[in-house]
This record gives sequence, C-alpha cells and structure tokens, in this order.
Amino acid sequence: MTKTNQQPDESMSPEYLLTRRELLPLIGTAAAVAALGSVSLASAADDPPSSGKKPEAQRRFVYVGTYTAPNTAPGGTQPSTALGIYVFTLDPETGGLTSVQIVKDIPNPSWVTLNPQKRFLYAISEVSTWKGVNNSGGLTAYSVDQTTGKLTVLNDQPTMGAIPAFVSVEPTGKYALVANYIGANFTVLPIRSDGSLSPATDVFAVTGTGPNPQRQEAPHPHQIQFDPAAKFVFGNDLGTDKVWTWTLDYTAGKLVPNGPQFVPPPPPYAQVAGGSGPRHTAFHPSGKFAYVISEMASSITAFSYDVTRGTMIWLQTVSTLPPNFTGMSTCAEIVVHPSGKFIYGSNRGHNSIVGFAIDQSTGKLDLIGWTSTQGSIPRSFNIDPSGTLLLAANQNSNTIVPFRINQETGKLTATGRVTNTPTPVCIQFGLTVP
Repeated sequence: MTKTNQQPDESMSPEYLLTRRELLPLIGTAAAVAALGSVSLASAADDPPSSGKKPEAQRRFVYVGTYTAPNTAPGGTQPSTALGIYVFTLDPETGGLTSVQIVKDIPNPSWVTLNPQKRFLYAISEVSTWKGVNNSGGLTAYSVDQTTGKLTVLNDQPTMGAIPAFVSVEPTGKYALVANYIGANFTVLPIRSDGSLSPATDVFAVTGTGPNPQRQEAPHPHQIQFDPAAKFVFGNDLGTDKVWTWTLDYTAGKLVPNGPQFVPPPPPYAQVAGGSGPRHTAFHPSGKFAYVISEMASSITAFSYDVTRGTMIWLQTVSTLPPNFTGMSTCAEIVVHPSGKFIYGSNRGHNSIVGFAIDQSTGKLDLIGWTSTQGSIPRSFNIDPSGTLLLAANQNSNTIVPFRINQETGKLTATGRVTNTPTPVCIQFGLTVP
C-alpha cells in the first residue's frame, strides 16, 4: 500500500484543519479562554510530591502496533522500517521497554487490542485489499503465551471495509468490533472459544457528510467500543461529526441502532460541532461522563452519560492547544486516568500531551497544562493500569517516551528512558510478567 491510499487522518495541509479562529465560534470565546488559561508547555520537575501510599507499576508485557515497511504512515515524512507488531516488557521504575518479540508478516497493524483476559490479541491491518478481498482490511487473531508474552498467529478474517482504523473486543470476549475508515462501516466478527475469528456476522454501513469537503465527504469511522456498563456500543465517525449508538444482539452478532426501544426515542447518535471530526471517545470510570476528542478541531467535548438510555448530553468543549499556538496540529488519542481524576489528549503538530483535571461531580475539565512528547507526531499514548506511567508513541521520530504521572496534580515528568522503535502508533498493556 502506498501513501496515496493510506487515507485516514493525519494530512497536515491547511485545508484539512480547523484554525483556532474557526474553533472559537464552535465552543464559545469565553469558554475557550477559561479552559485554556495562560499555561505554556509545562514541565513537572517542580511538582510537589504526592502524599499517602503511591500506586506502583508492575513489570508487564507491552504490545506496540505500527505502520510497516515500505509504507509511509499517514502524516509521515519517510517510509517506515517497522516489521510488524513489537512485544516488549515494561520496566516499572523507568517506563523503559525491553524487546521480547517482533511479529512479522502482518501489514500495517496500526491498532492492536487484547481480549478482557489478555489471553488473545487482535490486530487490524490498515489496508484496502486483504488476501484477494477488495475494499477490505484484515483482522488477525493471536494467542498470548501467559509466561513469555509472545504471540502466535491463530487465523485472520477480512474486515469487509477498507482501511480499518480500530478494533475492540466486547466485554464477554465473544465478538470483535471493527471501525473501517474508508469502508464507511462498522463490522462485527465472532470470536471462537480458542480465540480465533469467524467471518463477519454484521457489516453496518453509515451515511452522511460533514461541512469539510476534503475530510468529510463521506463517513469515516474511527473507533468502536462498549460503554463501561457493557450495555451500549459507540462508534466515532470523523466524517459526519457523529458518535453512533447501538446495542449488540448477542445471538445474531448484529448492531441494533439505539432509540426505538425508548419512549420518546433518542437519536441513534451523539453530535459534536460541525467540522470537528470526532476521533476517539473515553469514558470516565464512574460511567457518568464521556469525553470525545475531535481530530480536526483540536478539542475535547465533555458529555454527561445516561447509562439507562445510552445518550450523551453536552457539558463543555475545550481546546487542546495553547492560546498562542498558530501552527498546524491535529488531535489523536484520549485516555482517562484510572483514578478518574485526570484526562489526557495528544496533539500531533504541537507534539504534546494536554492534561485536564476532571471535576468529579460535574464532569467538567480544568486545564493542567501541556507536556512535550519529546518527539514528532504522537499518534498514540497509553497509561499503565496502575496509573503511574504514561507512554507516548511518537510516530515520526520512532520513539516511545515514558512519563511519570503525579497522582495529586496530574502533571507529567519524563523519566528519561526513551525506547527507540520504528513508527510506533498504538500501545497496549498486557499481563504482568511472571
């Protein structure tokens, strides 16, 4: 696959982005100023120490997805040298990574995920043709060795939509859910008891456009996942500015649009401001709030979440960029801290992680600050299960940079232990090392 048909989302051309002048009318000037404050790119070296017993990270396996050679990642500046999925062990003190395995013979595994028991791993292949199936990416299943963390391939299936961007596993481990960015659809694939995949039982196509003709000429699904209560499924659609809502028919393996079962019926989606480009959603661990990061607007929108009806109500929209930033940047990942106290988002172009404190009663966000990722194009990052370490994946500088998280303030401090690895674009934490 060449750069020309790797379409998703990272083009840094000006016409693909909302400027800060365009963003302010969407969220309100007063709200934007209040949210942004006057904080510059932050260093947490002078953070006060946390009090009480501190959480401790554990040595565990880490799985890193990539764009593979000879392809150039979206937003990349040169061809990748990556060979597949990279398996590491995590140093719990420094966040440094030690190589365990390179899983080859899988093209563009740009998103990987583990099942709830972390016994199996599923990797999309972000391609347009999969083993002779046109207009389809691939999904490959692996077993995870519980002692070594190494992966063994089980089988694969076409995703029935081109350029898949995301895969998740529903909470019982019986189905894999895929968002196909160019295919304009969401796919459900059954998972057998041995972790292998059956052919798709549902391909749910969506329709619509957004106001940006270059980026939103059609639906562009970017994520699909269950809510924390495992009742409703949500699918972010960058192309239509919607977060689609379904329930899953477990017997048939099909997505059922939300709404008709309620009186009055809610719309089968949550809406963000036109031209925003919703990329990913992160739920608060309480299940009361949801946060949508919008790639094109460089914003995070906070919603209250009604778990009984699967509906979101707008609370607040804040910019992820400093008020004095004038360059080009797009958002990528969003993660809520395991404590529910903080939320973080990545800025590609500004090359930073922005942090906000979460008001536990209202769900609204208060700016903590920005921390440089010490690299270029942080397409992804993740927080280890203890909430102690944040690992940032710098796609274009081929590094994973670890940060310690201050448990009282949420500020980040680089540990200094940088891992060099080609084109890292997804980080998932696996089992603890025996």
